[in-house]
Amino acid sequence: MVRGRPGASGGAGARRSARGGAGSGGGARGAKGARRGVTGTRGLLAAAFLLPALVLLGALVVYPIGYSVRRSFLDRAGTGFAGLDNYVEIFTDDTILTAVRNNAVWLVAAPALATALGLVFAVLTERVRWGTAFKLVVFMPMAISMLAAGIIFRLVYEQDPERGVANAVWVGVHDTFTESAGYPKARPLPVHPLEAADGGAYVTKEPVRAGTPALLPLVGVAPAAMPGDARPARPPVPEPGAVTGTAWLDFTRGGGGTPNTVDAREPGLKGLRIEAVKDGRVVAAATAAADGSFSLPAAADGALLRLPEANFREPYNGVDWLGPTLVTPAVIGSYVWMWAGFAMVLIGAGLAALPRELLEAARVDGAGEWQVFRRVTVPLLAPVLAVVLVTLMINVLKIFDLVFIIAPGSVQDDANVLALQLYRSSFGTDAHLGVGSAISVLLLLLVIPVMFFNIRRIRRESRR
Repeated sequence: MVRGRPGASGGAGARRSARGGAGSGGGARGAKGARRGVTGTRGLLAAAFLLPALVLLGALVVYPIGYSVRRSFLDRAGTGFAGLDNYVEIFTDDTILTAVRNNAVWLVAAPALATALGLVFAVLTERVRWGTAFKLVVFMPMAISMLAAGIIFRLVYEQDPERGVANAVWVGVHDTFTESAGYPKARPLPVHPLEAADGGAYVTKEPVRAGTPALLPLVGVAPAAMPGDARPARPPVPEPGAVTGTAWLDFTRGGGGTPNTVDAREPGLKGLRIEAVKDGRVVAAATAAADGSFSLPAAADGALLRLPEANFREPYNGVDWLGPTLVTPAVIGSYVWMWAGFAMVLIGAGLAALPRELLEAARVDGAGEWQVFRRVTVPLLAPVLAVVLVTLMINVLKIFDLVFIIAPGSVQDDANVLALQLYRSSFGTDAHLGVGSAISVLLLLLVIPVMFFNIRRIRRESRR
């Protein structure tokens, strides 16, 4: 039997273990190096894909912002340093101050109205079968461009009721409760027995007598503007103890006829009001029939006949929607018409995600629908409402198209907003690029806080 040396096998094993250990360490270092290589390759690949976007972002966003900030400190020509003069002009020029005030009105009113209307639509259409169709109709204006919407509402707000829808409705409602004048342009000729009086009325030149017919001819009314049920004028018939007469249009189509003489082809002035006045007091009154005839009692004997100014008032022409006072609310109304559908869709999506058990539990506890809406639905929808409000606020700060198209040139200063003033200051023969750049920087500063608020809100929501 051969005996081995005691340390031989152990030494060999130790050497093998050492070589194995060295091999495993080298493998680990190789794996780490490989991972670093893969990570580096991925980083370069990601940078290659991001580079075009970063170049475009820098060229279209970062560079224009930097250039605008720099240009806002230069004078009109861009060659001299103006300091803060351009910013001072923003808050001292009356036209630009109007734009700042109008922007504040827009920022408060437009997002709030659009969000509130969208909330109402979303809640009311939630349980009706035709709710989807209604939402589709309300959302359809979002498919229309600002340019097209501006042209539509420029026509809607036309002053002429025959063209403007808003005034057509308004005049229709007004005339339902207030009688309009029948003959706004009627007047007598010098040869007529009438003369002008104070306030736009007409009176007879001589007092009238009972039993003697009175003639009240007028001209200046287009035959097409006569009442549809007016009939040919009837010559007055004398009545004892009464003052009778005829009021008619003393104009014969095609010519002919004799002034102050009732012709069978001349229509009566139906609805014309006639008053008998003695010593400045109305003692009797009558309204002309369809053939222009009228009759006054014996109290009118010796009185002057007066045609009150109410017969000749200009017809009610509606509201001047695009006047200096109402132009901004009118344009805001068109914006709400466009964006209420956007708010409704987002709020409707949030409403569909609400836990129904909470709403039912509130109803079981005895809460009415209004209480459920105010104390349960609205608080649960608060994140969605915040999204809608912030989005609309950012959108409103840069509103331009609607104001530029809807507001006529005569009132554009009254409807002015910062984005429109930016355009007016930056282009044209009287352009001042320094002021225009200062306005753009101001708009950026106004948008940044809203954006930070939105980012913080999104981060809070993601942590939940």
